[in-house]
Amino acid sequence: MTDHEVLAAAMAPRLALLRVLAAEQHVTRAADRLGVPQPTVSRWLAGLSAELGTPVIVRAGRGVRLTRAGRLLADAAEQALSTLEAGCRRAMGEADPERGQVVFAFLHTMGGVRVPELLRDFRARHPHVRFTLEQGAHEEMLARVRAGDTDLALTSPLPVEDPELCSAPVYEQPLALNVPIGHALAERRRVRLAELAHERFVGVKRGYGLRRTTDELCAAAGFVPELAFEGEEVDTVRGLVAAGLGVALLPLADTNPVGVLELPITPRAIRRIGLVWSATVPLAPAADLFRASVLAEHADR
Repeated sequence: MTDHEVLAAAMAPRLALLRVLAAEQHVTRAADRLGVPQPTVSRWLAGLSAELGTPVIVRAGRGVRLTRAGRLLADAAEQALSTLEAGCRRAMGEADPERGQVVFAFLHTMGGVRVPELLRDFRARHPHVRFTLEQGAHEEMLARVRAGDTDLALTSPLPVEDPELCSAPVYEQPLALNVPIGHALAERRRVRLAELAHERFVGVKRGYGLRRTTDELCAAAGFVPELAFEGEEVDTVRGLVAAGLGVALLPLADTNPVGVLELPITPRAIRRIGLVWSATVPLAPAADLFRASVLAEHADR
């Protein structure tokens, strides 16, 4: 630590005293207001003056007034303590499950319907809980949960094989083969995955759970998919399928997709979606309340 840092650390407990003295201009009243014995206050002031090499107070009649150095420190104390008090208020709010903040991450594919439903239902019962929302790829979200930057992630695939993380399923989402209208398979009622070995695929980039699921399903069917395009958004992938760039394995759309047909596949394919949280960092009360709410809703289904 530098000399300035050492001095600042030593002075920290006495900053409140300078702030009070600036207002009271009287040692006894300042001691009473702080609940500190007057001899202790006098020692603090003497020690502070010695450390600075210049007095921080001078006598003024029956009271005291701050010197220029004392005023400079008192101004700094006011700013520092105001920031600290605001931080304490926020920290105390975090301890209240009904008023804390939840940092919640989710897959891009969850933002249309599922996440808004979860948030709406929870906030109807707990209206003062605040949310910071994030979207990202599966691996990116897991990294943020490990680091403690994100409380909970709604992601796939599950289970997550990582001793630093816990996970629990929330629901299953069927996957379907998306083909453009007019495609050779468009009239089929069901398609075997092995039949797609020579098709060009449109998919999401590596690191996304859906890409991992697609690669694993194709590998189980005996082939590696040839990717004509790799993106980040399912809606973009579906639009490129409609444009004839390839086929894709995607979650069933919430509404009828334009220019695309969704065909069931054999064997049936699903992706398991659930919550992930840290196994080593305890959840804040509000985040724990949200986790319990989501998992209880799943258990009732």
